[in-house]
Amino acid sequence: MTDGGTGMDALGASAGPVARGSVARVGLATAISAACGYAVLYLAARNLDPAGFSVFGVFWGAFGLVTGAANGLLQEAARDVRANRATTPVAGGPHTNPMRVAAGVGLAAAAVIGVSSPLWAPQVFAEERGLSVLLLSAGLAGFCLHATLLGMFAGVGQWGRYGALMVTDAVIRVVIAAAAFLLGWDLTGFLWATVGGAVAWVLVLTVSAGARSAARLRTPGSIATFLRGASHSIAASGASAILVMGFPVLLKATSGQLGAAGGVVILAVTLTRAPLLVPMTAMQGNLIAYFVDHAARHRGARLRALVKPAAVIMVVGFPGILAAGLLGPWLLRVAFGPQYQTSGTLLAWLTAAAVSIAVLTLTGSATVAAALHRAYALGWVAATVAAAGLLTLPLDLATRTVVALLCGPLVGIAVHLAALARADD
Repeated sequence: MTDGGTGMDALGASAGPVARGSVARVGLATAISAACGYAVLYLAARNLDPAGFSVFGVFWGAFGLVTGAANGLLQEAARDVRANRATTPVAGGPHTNPMRVAAGVGLAAAAVIGVSSPLWAPQVFAEERGLSVLLLSAGLAGFCLHATLLGMFAGVGQWGRYGALMVTDAVIRVVIAAAAFLLGWDLTGFLWATVGGAVAWVLVLTVSAGARSAARLRTPGSIATFLRGASHSIAASGASAILVMGFPVLLKATSGQLGAAGGVVILAVTLTRAPLLVPMTAMQGNLIAYFVDHAARHRGARLRALVKPAAVIMVVGFPGILAAGLLGPWLLRVAFGPQYQTSGTLLAWLTAAAVSIAVLTLTGSATVAAALHRAYALGWVAATVAAAGLLTLPLDLATRTVVALLCGPLVGIAVHLAALARADD
């Protein structure tokens, strides 16, 4: 790496087409992360009653919402580094270090949360309000750097380190949750467990020289150019996070007090979507790299690139719908206790809704890889607005949850596909 260049020639030489090995490594890391996530939810549900779990679930969703928005930094860093990995540095031209930009964005976002909290925290956090705001702010600041480092790893093809960072985050969470369960920390301990993994990037940079080299990479263009692209990705990721991780917050905002019934619905939503959406979120770096490479090899074939990954979603999703309907109620009772009871029909429909959101995540990755930032943001925002509108229908809580999560994403998918079709012309 030279001081005057981007440094991508040093790290990006091996960043060729996304290989099966890279998907396998990230897939293994995703499986471990998902297992850790399930463990945290299991410990929280076992330690808290459904009403208490609904309070935890709202904070879990709030953190997922803000960090989901921060994943826009991952997407832009991955696209920027991947698309420019072979770029010859221009002497004296502007260059940007995404990690430094992420540090500034994280501090600014944390300040915004803290300053604005009196306006919204009383409606969102029913207990431990001050601690919740503090942890949300600090956790988001750390996650901005975490997400950007993941994007840098994806851009240069360091999939082993990408997976290691994911696993470190997940393991820290489950260790804190286990301590909370064993030591009787109750709600407070699980709030700390939710955000604890946001320091994982510090640990990875400390032990890995290769990770530090990736973090020092600079991409062509000014800070303003990077932020312009990232702002669209952040807006879209924020909208997607409302549907994917922050849905409990949206549900509470449209329903008032959730109580025990809300706790059961939140747990059902979380469990049915995790098998599909946790891998989809974790593999966004792989997907963006795949779509960028495909476009470089096959001009004007962006829609065609969707066929294989969409088929994988369907192959996994349809058996999941059947399994959720047949075995879901029994598994819920056995794993979390008799107070968590719901029907197989609800679990099957919620799993179908997860398939819908997974396809939207896929089309979104293809859109951002094509640098169609406005269409990417518009698709997710449209899906979220549609889902929020559907949540106001005069239906019972479970039914309108299914309608919102199943139908809202279809609007966003249509927006993304239309944009990709125009780009192919």
